[in-house]
Amino acid sequence: MNNIINQTPYLRTSQEFPEDLPQLCVQINRSYIETATAVNYRTIGIFPKNRPAVTGESWYLTSQRQQTLRQIYSFGAIAPGTELDIPHGLDINNVVIFTRIYGTVITNGIDYRPLPYVDPTTLTTGMAILVNPSVIRIVLGTTAQPVTSGIAVLEWLSNV
Repeated sequence: MNNIINQTPYLRTSQEFPEDLPQLCVQINRSYIETATAVNYRTIGIFPKNRPAVTGESWYLTSQRQQTLRQIYSFGAIAPGTELDIPHGLDINNVVIFTRIYGTVITNGIDYRPLPYVDPTTLTTGMAILVNPSVIRIVLGTTAQPVTSGIAVLEWLSNV
């Protein structure tokens, strides 16, 4: 199993190195490549606010590897039954597709909710997150808890 799909970012926890210097050099070079490959296959945990960062994810929608970018957007209060528009500043012509659109909010009832949020009993208490070519839209249902603050996270495949 030597294709890109079946490779995993796994590093051995122990290894015996040869005492012969030329063989040791070969083994160290191989170990370095294995370590670099395993490290580069992990998801990168950087969530920047002011500019996009590479997520470390590899997508194969075509035969070529594409990486996703991620950026966060913080926001303040939103009243029930209203919408907050947050300019995202992305060149939407370079976005192939959004791979994830999500976020979290803190309500004035002092609870934490995911975006999107769907109340299983009352649909009008829901909260939605949508993206159009110029803004991120956070929409609260008419009976939703007022929001005091939150973050929106966009992840996308890019042409550049």
